[in-house]
Amino acid sequence: MVTVTLSPAAPHPPAPEVWSYALHLPHDPRAPRIARQTLRAVLAGYGLAELTDTAELLTSELVTNAYRHTEGPAALRLRGLTGGLGVRVGVWDTDPHVPPPFRCPPGKLPPLVRGAEGGRGLRLVAEWASAWGGFPLGDDLFGQRGKVLWVECRGWVPGAVLVR
Repeated sequence: MVTVTLSPAAPHPPAPEVWSYALHLPHDPRAPRIARQTLRAVLAGYGLAELTDTAELLTSELVTNAYRHTEGPAALRLRGLTGGLGVRVGVWDTDPHVPPPFRCPPGKLPPLVRGAEGGRGLRLVAEWASAWGGFPLGDDLFGQRGKVLWVECRGWVPGAVLVR
């Protein structure tokens, strides 16, 4: 007879104050799913699983738009926020056009156009992200152009007040 004794799980080593992961995405319709899977694994690994639903929704929106509105590759960057309270999701693509809400301050979004084919998904960013932004990239030494759009998802801190 064989007896197996399970020892308690080893504690996770302390997470670095700020961490970062990058994923290069080809122009492929599977890219949003792969980005979500990567995000899910990283958030779980850093004890931020409570952010998964919101972060997945926003990541999926950004990566899907990169696929739909460009012909080239994209890149996903996940970065832990200082204090381990959240994640910043950045998506680079080859189109330099920065859409609303990324070029509008909070509360200043242009109205939706009735019957428009798009624009609703990016409004999710304004509703669910803790912070967001975007900037066009000029041609650099390595020929990288396009834009970076980013969102932040932060965890709830006891005693904190959410202001929108």
